Amino acid sequence: MAPRKVIITCAITGSVHTPSMSPHLPVTPDQIAADAIAAAEAGASILHLHARDPKDGRPTADPDVFMQFLPRIKQATSAVINITTGGSSLMTLDQRLAAPLRAEPEMCSLNMGSMNFALFPMLDRPREWQHEWEPKLLEATRDTIFKNTFADMETVLERLGDGCGTRFEFECYDVGHLYSLAHFRDRGLVSGPLFIQFVFGILGGIGADPDNLVHMKRIADKLFGDSYQFSVLAAGRHQMPMISIAAAMGGNVRVGLEDSLYDGRQLAKSNADQVRRIRSVLDGLSLDIATPTEAREMLALKGGDR
Repeated sequence: MAPRKVIITCAITGSVHTPSMSPHLPVTPDQIAADAIAAAEAGASILHLHARDPKDGRPTADPDVFMQFLPRIKQATSAVINITTGGSSLMTLDQRLAAPLRAEPEMCSLNMGSMNFALFPMLDRPREWQHEWEPKLLEATRDTIFKNTFADMETVLERLGDGCGTRFEFECYDVGHLYSLAHFRDRGLVSGPLFIQFVFGILGGIGADPDNLVHMKRIADKLFGDSYQFSVLAAGRHQMPMISIAAAMGGNVRVGLEDSLYDGRQLAKSNADQVRRIRSVLDGLSLDIATPTEAREMLALKGGDR
C-alpha cells in the first residue's frame, strides 16, 4: 500500500484578524500574492484565499481585488486555488459569490450552515487600532449571524459546483453541519470524495478540544464511511496542537494567518512560517506531504487549467 499523503492547506489572510493585530497580516494584493506563493513553495498544496481592501485592510468581496492577485498566484505556483464563499458575516450571498463565479476555481470553501460567528472577544485585549472599522467590525459580530441557509447552500452547489465544476472544502463548525452535508449527499447534490474541514475554536461553534475532534471524526465515519477526506483547522493558540492530533489520526491539516497569527509563541512573520512548522511536525510523524498534483488526485479536482 502506498504511504498516506497529508494535504497542507494554507489560509492566507481571511476576514477574522485585522491589521492592528499583526504587522505581518497580508492586506494588499501584492502582499497576499507574495505570501501565498511563499506558502506554496514551503509545501502548501492548497491556498485558501480571501481579499482585503488595499486602502485599509477591511474584508472585501470585490472580484476586481481578487483578480489583482489570483492570476499572479496561479502563474507562479501549481497549488490548488481555493476561494472563500464565506467572506464575512456582513456580506450578502451574491457578494460572497462574485469572485468565485468570475474565477471558476478548482475549489471553494462552503460553510455548512448559518451560525453565530463571534469575534467580539478579541476586543478584550487592549491595543491601538489603526483603523476605525476594526473594533466596529468585531463588535458587530455580537449581534449578527453568518447566514448560510439550506437555500443559500443549494445556490452555491448549483452555481459553482454544477456551473463551474468547482469542488468544495466543506467547513463544518459543529456536529450538526456533518448531518447537513449528509443531507446534500443523500439528495445527490454532492458526491465523494468529500473534503471536510472540521473547524474548532470559533465562539458559536464547537470547542477546540481533542474529545470533540474524536467525536467529529466518529460521526463523519458513520455518515460518510471511506468516501471522505477530513482536515482540521483550529483558531488561535489551538492551531498547532489540534492539527498535529488530526495528522496522527489520519487527517489533513490547515494552517495560515486566517486561523492563527502565531508561530509558536511569536507572531508569525509569514504564512510560510506556519507551513514550515507543521511540516516539521509531519516529518516527525513520518508522514509524507501531498504535492498539488497528488492533492488534485485525492480530491478529484478538475485541474488548474480548466
